[in-house]
Amino acid sequence: MASVLGINAVFHDPAAALVVDGEIVAAAEEERFSRRKHGKPPVAFSTWELPEESARWCLKKAGIAPEDLDAVAYSYDPKLASGADDAISDDWESLRTLYTERAPLFLRTALPGLDPSKVRFVPHHVAHAASAYLAAPFRSCAVLTLDGRGESTSHLAGHVRDGRLEVLAQQRLPHSLGLVYESLTAHLGFKRASDEYKVMALASYGRPAHLEELREAIRLTEGGGFQALALDWDAFAPELGAGGEWGQAHAELASSVQVRLEEIMLELAGWLFERTGERRLAMAGGVALNCVANSRLWRDGPFDEVWVQPAAGDSGTALGAALTVSHALDDDPQPMSTAALGRGFDEEELAGRLERAAVAYERVDDVAEAAAEALSNDAVVAWFEGRSEFGPRALGHRSLMADPRNPDNLERLNDVKGREQFRPVAPMVSEERAAEIFTGGPIPSPYMLFTHQVAPEWVDRIPAVVHVDGTARIQTVSRRTEPLVARVLDGFERRTGVPIVVNTSLNTAGRPMVDDPRDALECFGSAPVDMLVLGPFVIRRPGSRAALTAAPEKALVG
Repeated sequence: MASVLGINAVFHDPAAALVVDGEIVAAAEEERFSRRKHGKPPVAFSTWELPEESARWCLKKAGIAPEDLDAVAYSYDPKLASGADDAISDDWESLRTLYTERAPLFLRTALPGLDPSKVRFVPHHVAHAASAYLAAPFRSCAVLTLDGRGESTSHLAGHVRDGRLEVLAQQRLPHSLGLVYESLTAHLGFKRASDEYKVMALASYGRPAHLEELREAIRLTEGGGFQALALDWDAFAPELGAGGEWGQAHAELASSVQVRLEEIMLELAGWLFERTGERRLAMAGGVALNCVANSRLWRDGPFDEVWVQPAAGDSGTALGAALTVSHALDDDPQPMSTAALGRGFDEEELAGRLERAAVAYERVDDVAEAAAEALSNDAVVAWFEGRSEFGPRALGHRSLMADPRNPDNLERLNDVKGREQFRPVAPMVSEERAAEIFTGGPIPSPYMLFTHQVAPEWVDRIPAVVHVDGTARIQTVSRRTEPLVARVLDGFERRTGVPIVVNTSLNTAGRPMVDDPRDALECFGSAPVDMLVLGPFVIRRPGSRAALTAAPEKALVG
């Protein structure tokens, strides 16, 4: 029996996770505490910052003191970084390695009482892989990780038997599918290692006009690896500055790279299937957040089941490192049953925050029914319930909800969040209703990691959640694990005949997802949102659609 704290503090997305006796107790990104998205500047070295606040919170959640930890698992092994190809190194590479080597001392400062000798370094891609195969609902599988870079590689393929990993292939830098996609992201005027999902959305507006050139530059090699040559993007579409106006040439380039990524992932999966004979695949790494590619792999690939870590990006390596060391200490890691692993607040805490904020609020008998009523009247509802999600997807704990029947709600929500209008929003749907409305992807799909085709008879009924290519990135809602959200869906369907609600993350452009009640109140105060549900409490914007639905017998307090 062991308690292991996992730490990611290299590249981006610093995070902490705690595994006790094989059970995932807590996991959180540092950005939710620091309010710096992805751990990015203005702090010059924040891409390497220790997740001090999230680590302290994880320990507090479990009632464990730093000196009582059996191990600290750090998701980067500096001994492996010396083998990185010079072509991928930057001016900070030696400093990055030195920083990592001294991490045990930094952690002792951040967590007084910690014994630095308990720090164990776990290779970056091993941590990615473990975050998938040790958290998945099966113990034997093939495993595939793809991202920008680790110490000296960008990819790992392996075979897992009874929770033990055999590495079958790794791709050395500078060849990297993640870095190709990052490079394109920057060329299109978006933030590298942050906005790749915007490229995926933009790709739906174009056709893959440059596939032949990309097939020459990006292709499979012997032994389960690949070649990914640097490309001159200007030869395909002019570079855009931040906030620049994209044109058809940019959409065609995005589409071409997206399709080639899907093709190479299928080829890698085919090689891995032949080597392992497994029917199940577990995936992690930043590339595994590409839900369009995941869906193509599920539909056209050789595996019967594909499970993707909800925190597939670098934040998830904190969890993977902790699971790796927990397993090495002879604990039996338990499958991940929920992504709601972050902070939660009880009713007393929430009431105290509302009193200090001096806002008018009400305590309603049933927040699910109150939300459903407001949504049926086309209100935008900010929803703050339970523990926050670990990973980049809002899954009904820190969400913005709206009516999918109104086609204007896509533009409306993008305006609320201050983001590009080509970005889609997602539908929530109960597990039992999903298959009649959505096809071409796995069901259940609780973590928004796959896209599905919308059935023709539903396209005009839920236009706000149908992307330009006729797809939707769905979240299926289980009555067992998410009973409150399921009741919102039930209440909305009783009123409208539609069993779907729009769901997008509760944040505004450039800011991390809301985590603390103060964040929620700030977001509600600054964005045109009609109602905020905060635990059992409801705050309605005066004169809004939500105010019109207030029950007259409910007295306001505060």
